[in-house]
Formats: sequence, C-alpha cells, structure tokens
Amino acid sequence: MTEFFISTPIYYVNDVPHLGHAYSMINADAFARWHRGIGDEVYFLTGTDEHGQKVADSATRASMSVKDWTDLYAQRFKDAWVKLGIAYDDFIRTTEKRHEVAVQKFLQALYDNGYIYLGTYTGSYCVSCEAYYSPGDIVDGLCPVHRIALTQMEEENYFFRLSAFRERLIEWYNEDPEAVFPDFRRNEALSFITGGLDDISISRTSISWGIPIPWDERHVCYVWFDALINYLTGIGYDAPGYQRFWQHSHHLIGKDIIRFHCVWWPAMCMAAGLKPPTKVLVHGWLLVEGAKMAKSGGNGVDPIELVGRYGSDTVRYYLLREHALGADGDFSIEALENRYNVDLANNIGNLLSRVTNIVEKSLQGQAPPATGRVLDFAKVREHVGRASRAWGAFASAQALEEVQSLVRMTNSILEERAPWKVEDTREIGEILGDALEILRLVAFLVSPVLVDSAPRILQAIGIDGASLSIPYADSLEVGLYGGGVSISKAPPLFPRLRPINA
Repeated sequence: MTEFFISTPIYYVNDVPHLGHAYSMINADAFARWHRGIGDEVYFLTGTDEHGQKVADSATRASMSVKDWTDLYAQRFKDAWVKLGIAYDDFIRTTEKRHEVAVQKFLQALYDNGYIYLGTYTGSYCVSCEAYYSPGDIVDGLCPVHRIALTQMEEENYFFRLSAFRERLIEWYNEDPEAVFPDFRRNEALSFITGGLDDISISRTSISWGIPIPWDERHVCYVWFDALINYLTGIGYDAPGYQRFWQHSHHLIGKDIIRFHCVWWPAMCMAAGLKPPTKVLVHGWLLVEGAKMAKSGGNGVDPIELVGRYGSDTVRYYLLREHALGADGDFSIEALENRYNVDLANNIGNLLSRVTNIVEKSLQGQAPPATGRVLDFAKVREHVGRASRAWGAFASAQALEEVQSLVRMTNSILEERAPWKVEDTREIGEILGDALEILRLVAFLVSPVLVDSAPRILQAIGIDGASLSIPYADSLEVGLYGGGVSISKAPPLFPRLRPINA
C-alpha cells in the first residue's frame, strides 16, 4: 500500500457546474476508486474557488452578499457531485479559515525567502480568467481563452520572482519526464518556460474580496495564487504530517490552466522549499460543435439533466470510454446513446442476462465453477493485466476497451457453443462457469466507473456487492469463481434506450 493524493481544479462559483467540470470530476473519481480498490491510501480533494473580482461581480449582479453567493454556489457543486457518484475525501472552499492560514503561511515563506517584491503593474487583464496577459499572448486584441476584450489596469502589486526559476524548472522537467501527462502537454509547458518567464503579480489593491497579504493588509492575494495553494491546505499544510501525501500528489486539470499548474505552481513550491507536485494530468476540452464547452459560451451541458435522463453510470461511462485523457473530444447525445446501447446494453448487460437466464433454465439455478476449459484463461489474464495497467497509467478509455474485449470474446464463445442447445449438463456447466468468471472480473474492472452497476453484476452472480468496498487486487486473479450458489435470471441491467426524440 502507498499513498495516492489526487486533486481536481477548484471551480469558480460564478455560475452552475457544467459537463466540462463533471468530466474532470469523473476522471479523478475513477482514478481514486481504482487506487482505493487496489489497496492504496487515497486522498481525493476537490472544492470551490471563491475569491476574486469575477465572483464579487457575480454576487453584485444578483443583489446578494458575496458570502451568500458563494455559499449557494458551493452547495450546487456539492449537490452535482453527489448525483454523479463522486466520492471525494475533502471539499475545500477557499473562503475557509484553514485555507487563509495555509495561504498566509505559504506567502510568508516566499517573502522570507526573498522571492516577493513590491512594484507597479500596467497591462491587459481578463476578468473572466482573473489573469494578466502579455502582448505576446493576446489574440486580435482579445483574451486568448475567452475571446473577449481585455481591461487595461495599473496598480501597485506584490510580485513573485517567477523569472528566477527558469533554469530550475527546465532541470526539473528534464529529470522527471513524467511530471506532466500526456507528453505533448509536457512539451507545451516547457515551451512556456524556455520562451522566457516574467515575474507575476500576486496581489491586488483594487478589490477587497480575498485573503490579506500577511505583511501588508492593504493588499489581498491574487485569486490564482491563492487557489493553487488549496492543494496544500487540503492535506494539512498548517499541520505536521502533510508531506506523506504531498510526496504522491497528482493534480488533474484542463488544458487551459497548464501555465498556472505546470509553470507557476512548481516554481512556487520550489520557492517555498517544497518539492513540486508528483504529476499533473492534463485533459482536453469537451467540445460542442467544435467549440469549447463553457458557461460563458452558452453551450454548457447540464450534467444533472443528463443524469436524470440516462443515469449517472451512463454519463460516467460515456465520458471515460469515449474521450481519452489528454485530447479534446466532441460531445453529443447521439454518441452517448450509441455507447450506451452498444457497450452497456448489448455487451455487458446482454451477457449478464443470457448467462444467468441459462443457469436458471438449464442448471436449476445452480451456478457452476470456472474451469478454464472453454475460455482461454491465458488470454483472459492478458486482458485483465492490460486493463489494470491502463487504470494505473490513467488510460481509462483503454482500460474499458480491454473490458469490452473480454465481453465480446465471451459473447462470441456463447454464440459458438450455444449452451442453450446443449444437453450435457457438464458441458453446459463448463461454458457457463467460465462466462460467470468473466462477469466477475468485469465487475471489478468497471467498478471505478459503473459505481451503481458493478455491485449489481456481482450480486446477480451470487457474490456480495460489498466485495467492491474493500481492497480487491487479489480478486483480479483469473479463475476464482467457485460457483455453488443459487442464481436466477438477472433483470435488465441496461435496458435499451428510447430514441432521444421519442
């Protein structure tokens, strides 16, 4: 057993969660569940980012106090994650006292180490990003992310000496080529660094909604600087023992915040005397008709509406099976329904239904043991091994494809051997015992994603669904299904969907 710390971005509370947020959460949740399943000690952190001008402006437009606004929208994120089956260990709000303590401790360390100085900033600022942009970043006079006009600002700020870390960051990337996943995102981060680093503004005097700078309370901490420190707050930066999890830290983020997490954050950690994060996992965007899904763009998809129509397992499965971590991916209802009908209804659901049905009809409901006389268990072990390694390598789409290969192989054997036509009960038992073993393995391998359905698969074949609540690495051995239990035809696990316009 080892420690495994995984975090998501913390989400701005200026609007409701959309499917892009859910995509981050479901990926992180699946990886956390896998590591819990194989016996690691997991700490899964998420939360909300509640400071900054954008949040204050949203509250003002709604004629609410900022506190009431942040309380309302933080709860909306929590409610959404419950409906999506997200099992986080901690939900950090940046307005909590524990976060203020951690931020001020971290800032003081940087100040004491000589990496913060007072100056004046003049430049272009995007309120939606809460970020300044240099002339080289600006596209047609607009924010490169939101494509909106930038605000010209000038104010006294404290600055972090990011420029002092160019060589150290390059050295760190060279020494740890797996620090950012996938590789092409690592190269993107390196290009920011090798192109030259400017010092960054870390405080504001123009707003008051933020954490005061500990040595100068005229200033509040810049929202992005404050937000990054949440990862330390969550594991107890203000208390002893936090290093145990920090040594195994994994940040899962979207590609639009690479600069903050893969350039700023490791340099900030170095400046504070800490090791940089162990790994940053960068996923692409969910696109709707080729455009990034976003609240401000008017094309955000409500994950709760999807769950209401299709169920959380379907939404979770589609997002992880359809979209490999790292690349952009198009979202569509048609693709979701097709993935459900093919992978879940026709493959996994049909296999469970037909096997349990034949056991009930041909073997009086007495489940036979697995023998390996019908299915090639050597090949099965190869698929299980590849699926397990894929989960460990943050390749959920590949892991789920290996599961589908097992299911397709088993369905093919059933079609070939046609146990419903066989009269010899010994032969029927050998066919169905091996098929039941595949269903057992499938349940464990899909459990990080199909959190409601995986226990139902086990229960349908006579195994306690609670087996998924304890470390199950040993259960991934092939050939463990012992039979000897009474089972009956399972009700449809994934009923065929009605057409979307029906």
